[in-house]
Amino acid sequence: MPRVSGRSALAILAAPLAIGLFALSVASPASAQERVWPEILAAAEGESVYWNAWGGSESTNGYIQWVADTVEDRFGIDLVHVKLNDTAEAVRKVLAEKTAGRDEDGSVDLIWINGENFKAMKDANLLHGPLDEILPNFALIDPVEKPTTVIDFTVPTEGLEAPWGMAKIVFPYDSARLEETPGSIRELLAFAKANPGRFTYPAPPDFTGTTFLKQALHALADDPAVLLDPAGGNFAAVTAPLWAYLDELDPVLWREGTDYPKSSTEQMRMLDNGAVDIAISFNPGEASALIAQGRLPETVRTFVFDEGTIGNTHFVAIPYNAAHKDAAMVVANFLMGPEAQARKQDATVWGDQTVLSVAKLSAEQRALFADLPRGPATLPPNALGPSLPEPHPTWMTRIEEHWLTRYGS
Repeated sequence: MPRVSGRSALAILAAPLAIGLFALSVASPASAQERVWPEILAAAEGESVYWNAWGGSESTNGYIQWVADTVEDRFGIDLVHVKLNDTAEAVRKVLAEKTAGRDEDGSVDLIWINGENFKAMKDANLLHGPLDEILPNFALIDPVEKPTTVIDFTVPTEGLEAPWGMAKIVFPYDSARLEETPGSIRELLAFAKANPGRFTYPAPPDFTGTTFLKQALHALADDPAVLLDPAGGNFAAVTAPLWAYLDELDPVLWREGTDYPKSSTEQMRMLDNGAVDIAISFNPGEASALIAQGRLPETVRTFVFDEGTIGNTHFVAIPYNAAHKDAAMVVANFLMGPEAQARKQDATVWGDQTVLSVAKLSAEQRALFADLPRGPATLPPNALGPSLPEPHPTWMTRIEEHWLTRYGS
């Protein structure tokens, strides 16, 4: 099967749209932005922001707490982290409020979101925006350089989300126990067969577990380009190689596939205590951060597949009925700023890659990124390989449903 470059495949889809959206995001005169933004800052002071965000990682929770402390000191905003197990919880909450006619004073001010959850909210007109015409730090985004900052799982964001970080699948492993690493999804199956019980993946609908399934499907599908279009009547035929692969993998997984870790955080603990040899992370810097925190052995390193791994951008969005839209916009803008982005990229804090274009930063702003510690387990950018595009969200939802029917009981 020919190697598909994530950049080239996504660029074909994204380039014309990205250029158009970028032109829109910078078309507003600076004077208009200067008129509006100070008013928003003034109105935001003293407001609370209820940020519904995944709460399953100590690293991310610690970073969000730093954001809360900073926006309180700097802008007088009380940021409350409403910890979620699944972003769909927040989507259902907003949808229920709309159904009940609660079009103002909603309970959700900000959501950490992407993929099928964004599509569901966009399709139902549940989002406030366009933010790219309001938030000053959008000027530091270059969607031609990084198309996924304006295209979310093939769906144009149209300013209804603010990009916050870039993720990419990597595989942490303990180099003290494993000398050679698999170079492909098929080699991973060979490893699992040769080492029964030493690999597993989080159970969908955990986003890392589902992305592992999409990674496998991308490698096994006859034509991965079809995944950029909505799943339709072709679903069974396109996904047949995935289920055949999993039928072989399942019996040689940890606990013979009768049990799965509930999250990537739990899987990292399994790597730490030696229950498995390979884990999965959607953050190239996570293993280094956990080493620094004493939660992984110093011998842990990461690898990627030769053909590349799935990468995406994650965002924050503001519901249409948010009670505190001004303060939510100030928080979203701060999250896109160089200070917050540099701290987020620090491997000892989080290790998430920035959404900003370095070329658009001042010398002082670039210096924030120049000396960041990469960490012992973090691959350098030139070793991360191609970023493969996320499939259309309809593939994700149907794959999860099918997996739960076949393997989830």
